[in-house]
Amino acid sequence: STPSPAATRSISSTHTLLFGNDTNPAHPKHIGSIDPTCNVAEVVRDAYDTAKMLCEKYYMAAPELKIEEFNMKNPKKPIQAVYVPSHLFHMLFELFKNSMRATVELHENSSEGLPPVKAKVTLGKEDLSVKISDRGGGVPLRKIDRLFNYMYSTAPTPSLEPGTVPLAGFGYGLPISRLYARYFQGDLKLYSMEGVGTDAVIYLKALSSESFERLPVFNKSALRHYKTSPEADDWSNPSKEPRDASKSKYKANR
Repeated sequence: STPSPAATRSISSTHTLLFGNDTNPAHPKHIGSIDPTCNVAEVVRDAYDTAKMLCEKYYMAAPELKIEEFNMKNPKKPIQAVYVPSHLFHMLFELFKNSMRATVELHENSSEGLPPVKAKVTLGKEDLSVKISDRGGGVPLRKIDRLFNYMYSTAPTPSLEPGTVPLAGFGYGLPISRLYARYFQGDLKLYSMEGVGTDAVIYLKALSSESFERLPVFNKSALRHYKTSPEADDWSNPSKEPRDASKSKYKANR
């Protein structure tokens, strides 16, 4: 089977960092590309600052960031996790770019200025979650699933001139980000209210023992493990074809 981009990048970078001759003095406690004490809020701020510089280059403005932490296990301590900071940065950077673009384009002529982008970092018993919320107008429900299709984008086709770094438009930011989230048993979901804004939530495993790699297995014998069936039949997801009314034992006598 062919490994995913997240798997390939993680394996190659970890091997290089572990067995290469050079070390990274800025992160001496990292085990390869994994940070045993990854400060999630710091990664959020780094991703925001990078996206902000890019947004200001294109729009000459960028919304501010409001960040909150909710640590269920220890309310007085910052939230830390055993994770790959580069993976988390990539996901957050893509989400911030989308939120900033939507916010600026909707409110650039508003007398009240740009509403902030909000980030909430929460740590529970099972999940470590990061929610990015904006007031960029949202998207209709029918487009939510399309946003995770490769090559689909709501932004115009970006310029490919040398020296330019596009803010959006290629259509691979969200699907690749979700791939990174799912690589360690997490997920990335979008919740949007058209006319208001969008909430994007990154779900990670709170315990490193549950964050084992999810590697794709492409063979027929493993196919049944990737198929799920509804818990119960309903009108929107029937489990069998409708019965032929002419053969029903309850058919009215004529």
